[in-house]
Amino acid sequence: MTTTTEPIKAFSFGGGVQSTTALALAARGELDYRTFIFANVGDDSEKPATLRYVEQYARPFAEAHGLELVTVGRVRQDGTSETLYGRITREGSRSLPIPVRLSPSGAPGTRACTGDFKIKVIGKELKRRGASRDNPATVGIGISLDEIGRANKRRCEPHEQIEYPLLDLGIRRADCPRILRSVGLPVPPKSACWFCPFHRPENWHDMRRNEPELFAKACDLEALLNRRRDTLGKDHVYLTSLLRPLADAIPDGVDTLPFDDTDTGCDSGWCMT
Repeated sequence: MTTTTEPIKAFSFGGGVQSTTALALAARGELDYRTFIFANVGDDSEKPATLRYVEQYARPFAEAHGLELVTVGRVRQDGTSETLYGRITREGSRSLPIPVRLSPSGAPGTRACTGDFKIKVIGKELKRRGASRDNPATVGIGISLDEIGRANKRRCEPHEQIEYPLLDLGIRRADCPRILRSVGLPVPPKSACWFCPFHRPENWHDMRRNEPELFAKACDLEALLNRRRDTLGKDHVYLTSLLRPLADAIPDGVDTLPFDDTDTGCDSGWCMT
């Protein structure tokens, strides 16, 4: 007698515009996903507005439409939870898991944040649900047609296979607000860690104007990293490609124009969707 194993499908839910649009399309019966997994990198690390949106709108919407929206986080081998901000700020840590901007090019450094706090966390949950090399889970990533350059199947676990359903449907980011309004959902804020070096200058400006306490916290984090760099005799690193301290790079009360369009941010699709 042969046995069949139910295929596992889950959507990587980032709490942003594209993945929430995927949730709306699933509710409309236009997307074949019933499970959405939100890898929360930490309540102290995700943008507060994203966390509020998930709890106030996305989760009740999913429940009302028979969809599963599960939140998972990173757990160490000793069973304790770890957040990205906690890893960065841990006393004595020399870790730079985020793609800080390096002198003199302004290019982002290497990063472990996406792998450790998104890809591996979702992979662990899918393995718990029965995914294996022989029975790989299908993971949907919320990249829209206008960001097709971010579609990159290299970054996933061995027991997963990636697909991009918004690309298959020809959906662009500009289409998302209309789809969200059609199901009664407001447009969510852009999702990312609040200290992410992939923020564009206009995003930092909005934070300084609308969330000054959070902006000040980002400035403090950048200063902490550079105090550590000083003790190691290393060059300073920055949270913007402007290569100046954040408070100087993003002056108070001065509007910034949208630029740096060549920098698309996180290229994996596991973040900022």
